[in-house]
Amino acid sequence: MKNKKFKVRVHKKPKTERIFEPAADVLDLLRIVRGHGDKTLFTYFDRTHTLHDITYSEFEGNVKALAAGLTAAGLSGKKIAVIGHTSPEWFTVYFAVLATGGVIIPLDRELEISQIDGFMKWVSADAIAYSEQFGEKFSDMMENHPTLRTFIPTEGDHEKSGCVLPLSALIEEGRKEVENGYEYPEEVDREKLSEMLFTSGTTGTSKCVMLSQKNVFSVATAAVETVDFNPDDVTVSVLPVHHTYELAITLGEMIYGMHVCINDSLSHTLKNFKLFRPTALILVPLFVYTIHKRIWAEAKKKGRENLLKIGIIASGTAKAAGVDVRRRVFSEVLEAFGGRLEKIICGGAPLDPLMIEAFENFGISIYEGYGITECSPLAAVTPYYARKYGSVGRAVPCCEVRIGDGAIGESGFVEGEIQVKGDNVMLGYFDNDEANEAAFTDDGWFCTGDMGLIDKDGYIFITGRKKSVIVLENGKNVFPEEIEEYLENISEIAECVVVGRDAGDDKVELVAIVFPNKDELPEDADDGEILKIIEDKITAVNKKLPAFKRIVKVELRDSEFEKTTSKKIKRHLVK
Repeated sequence: MKNKKFKVRVHKKPKTERIFEPAADVLDLLRIVRGHGDKTLFTYFDRTHTLHDITYSEFEGNVKALAAGLTAAGLSGKKIAVIGHTSPEWFTVYFAVLATGGVIIPLDRELEISQIDGFMKWVSADAIAYSEQFGEKFSDMMENHPTLRTFIPTEGDHEKSGCVLPLSALIEEGRKEVENGYEYPEEVDREKLSEMLFTSGTTGTSKCVMLSQKNVFSVATAAVETVDFNPDDVTVSVLPVHHTYELAITLGEMIYGMHVCINDSLSHTLKNFKLFRPTALILVPLFVYTIHKRIWAEAKKKGRENLLKIGIIASGTAKAAGVDVRRRVFSEVLEAFGGRLEKIICGGAPLDPLMIEAFENFGISIYEGYGITECSPLAAVTPYYARKYGSVGRAVPCCEVRIGDGAIGESGFVEGEIQVKGDNVMLGYFDNDEANEAAFTDDGWFCTGDMGLIDKDGYIFITGRKKSVIVLENGKNVFPEEIEEYLENISEIAECVVVGRDAGDDKVELVAIVFPNKDELPEDADDGEILKIIEDKITAVNKKLPAFKRIVKVELRDSEFEKTTSKKIKRHLVK
């Protein structure tokens, strides 16, 4: 291939047998969960910051009791939203609603109350389960909402009153029903609508994605088939649970019988890594970049930067000779994660391939995945036994991936829109015929809006986002994400977004909007000096890029970019 971006290492390791029971639907997974018995499922903090454990059998017992309680309350088969922080209660609601044939509606806990109100009206939701932070905020909705009839606080001390039906009361009533012989339905319809998710994509206009149990559980099983996890792994749940990426991986972890520790706050993340000592993590690129910068900043602060560099060279030489000393040499680095971290699954946005190499130097393997909410969300995962750095891997077993109409690019392969077909692809967008028509090809493939290529071995490479592409006056397409990967390697840049600006005379110039990393800049530097330092660094990067991809202008901003709860920059808000 001509483009050096795709001349990446292939990292191989032994392929091991995947031993697990596939889950076709929620009833299957609940059976598997029950079979894991007294193994710890969740470790979590309560409201007083006291740690608790819940076993797999205890969790399944709560789900069954809630399913019985929902049924007794006339809420089986209903549309029920759930909103709040990651917790055993959140998952209990999720499973119980699906088990009773209902439709679960996971909501972003950072939504404004007016947005929640509007979304619930739009889909005619019947009930909403919520954590304590929302209690008083829902008072107006309790009185005036046209469709919500039941409000279910999932924590705290609440009495039954009017439309308020506490989770604890539902479970208590449900336990009586279970004692009287309640059983889950014998089967659920895997093809029918079971989950509704609101997504703003890159346009700022919300769509409502409709998923079936076939969609959701085909992805959970595919994750188990392709990700190098095992029943003895311990993870820390960091990402928002309403996001399909975090949710799908957690369902896969339950299939395996893994131990899931729940992070209580982003500000406590590194502290909790040391406490829980994970062997595996599920992250988005922003976390990876932040952790990497912190490792080197700490080494610099302690005057050990050169020692770290020497250690990387020495351990690399030893590994090439068949002796792996990385975990011993970099024990201090690994201790920041609790000392046991072996692997990171990274998805949600493109990751600079240099990060994969950087963490591999320390003995931590990063495996990329690719997906989109409309694909439940998983479409591809890099094989743990044969990684190509820079690739998001091959299509997972539940789907096929192809490149739509495109042309041979600098890579030597056809480059175009990535399209997906399979059990993971959504039922469609709710109440949006126009969006549904635009989302699928005539022969039934879902159009992701992402651009990429597939190499001769079936590995997928993401080259950009169709909607963020910048079209230059000469007709060339520039994907800002590609340039941003280069700029994010500049230590003085904390975050950046590349945009195309009208420069007059039908010309478009590339502008880098930068939030500086003050920790890497002189303390007394003013904006002019900071701008000059960053411009000089970007000028050096420009020399490595084709002329049409070079940054023409740099603009500074004094605050972080607004982000989604999955830590993706809201690109559509950047002007």
